[in-house]
Amino acid sequence: MKTSDLHTLFLGCNTVCTDTRLVKENDLFFALTGDNFNGNTFAKKALDNGAKYAIIDDSEYHIPGQTFVVNNTLETLQNLASYHRDYLNIPIIALTGSNGKTTTKELINVVLSQKYKTTATLGNLNNHIGVPLTLLSMNDKTEIGIVEMGANHLKEIEFLCTLAKPNFGYITNFGKAHLEGFGSIEGVIQGKSELYAFLKLTNGLAFINAKDDKQIEITADIKTVSFGDQTTHTETVIDLINADPFVITSYENLQVQSQLIGAYNFTNISAAIAIGSYFKVSNTSIKDAIEGYTPSNNRSQIITKGDTKIILDAYNANPTSMKAALESFHVLKDSKKIAIIGDMFELGETAEQEHQHIIDLADSLNIDKVIVVGTLFNATKTTSNKIQAYDTFEAFKNALIPSDLEQSTVLIKASRGMRLERILDLI
Repeated sequence: MKTSDLHTLFLGCNTVCTDTRLVKENDLFFALTGDNFNGNTFAKKALDNGAKYAIIDDSEYHIPGQTFVVNNTLETLQNLASYHRDYLNIPIIALTGSNGKTTTKELINVVLSQKYKTTATLGNLNNHIGVPLTLLSMNDKTEIGIVEMGANHLKEIEFLCTLAKPNFGYITNFGKAHLEGFGSIEGVIQGKSELYAFLKLTNGLAFINAKDDKQIEITADIKTVSFGDQTTHTETVIDLINADPFVITSYENLQVQSQLIGAYNFTNISAAIAIGSYFKVSNTSIKDAIEGYTPSNNRSQIITKGDTKIILDAYNANPTSMKAALESFHVLKDSKKIAIIGDMFELGETAEQEHQHIIDLADSLNIDKVIVVGTLFNATKTTSNKIQAYDTFEAFKNALIPSDLEQSTVLIKASRGMRLERILDLI
C-alpha cells in the first residue's frame, strides 16, 4: 500500500490508535508487535470497539474491507507520520536533553498556545512510536508543532529528526542520563547533538542557553537564538530572583511568579520565555502562561499533608537531576528538611560511583536527614549518622514512623522504577 494512499485513508479517520483500550469511533488502528505481544491478534477487537480500519502485517488476521496488510506496521506508522509532517508543512520545534524535557515542552506549549494553535507531545511519548503518534495528532488547524524526543543510545535522535523534520530545536542540557546506552557523558553529548546536526544540515535554528559553554561550542556554525541572564550577551535576558521554593524570574521589567520549584527549573522557564519572545508572543501573555502552569505527574509538585510539606519530584532521576534537586533543597530556609531518595537506573558501569557521589553530596548539604532506598544506594559507604539506608521499599515502609516526618519539608526523588510516590500513602 502506497503511503500516499494510506494518508488519504488516514485523513478520513478520527486519529491513529495503537491500543485497543483507547480506541474511539472512526479511529485508524495500527497493530504494533513487540517482544511479548502480537498486535495483529487485537485487530478484530479494535474494529469491534469502533475503529474504522486496522493496519496489520500478518495476513492471517485479514478481514476484507476492514484491514490493510503491510510489510511492517511500525515502519508503516513512521512513514505515514513523516508523510503527514510534509503534508502539513508547518513549523516544528523539537527538543531533547538529559533533564527537564517534558516540563520545558509543556512550558513552551502553554506560552505559544497564547497566540497559536499548537499541538505538542502528550506526556513523555517521545520515542520511535511516540514521535510518529505526536506528528499524526497534528491537523490542518495546527500552526506550530512541538515534539519532544527522548533517546538512550546513539542515532536515535538522528532517526526521530528524519521523521519530524524540525525547523527549530532546543537541547535542555547534557547530563549523566542513560549512561548504560550512551557509554559516557561524551556519548550523551554526541547523541543529543544529533538534533543540532540535523538543524545544520537543513538550515534550521537552535535556541541555546548562553550560560552553557558546551552548547555554545557545538552550535558555533548553525543559526541560533540565545537566552541568559544579565551576565551574558543574549537576545533574551531573564534573571532569577528567587527559588525558595517557587521560581521567580524577571523578564522585560515583569516579575514572573511560577508554580515550579527548584533553581533547576529556572532554565526551563527561561527557554519557554525565549521561544515565546522569538515567536512574538506578548510579554504579558508569556507571564500569564507561565504563572498559570501547574506541574503534575510527580514532577516538581508541592503537596501538603497535615503539617508535612512534600516536594514530589519522583517521576525520574539521574545523577545530574538528583544533584540539582538536592542542591535546590539545600538552599531552602525551611527549619526541618528530610530527603528521601531512591536508586538511579541505566547508569551501567558507573552506577556504584555515581550513587556514592550523591551520598557524599547529600551528607555535605544543609539537610537534616537523608533516607536512601534501593540496593544501589544501600551499597554505598558512609559514616554519617544523618543517612539511613534501606535496600528495598518494603524495608523502608516497615521502618517508617510517619510522625517522624511531621513538621518537616520532605523531598522525594528517584528513578521511575522505584515508584517512590508510594510514600504519599504512608504519610
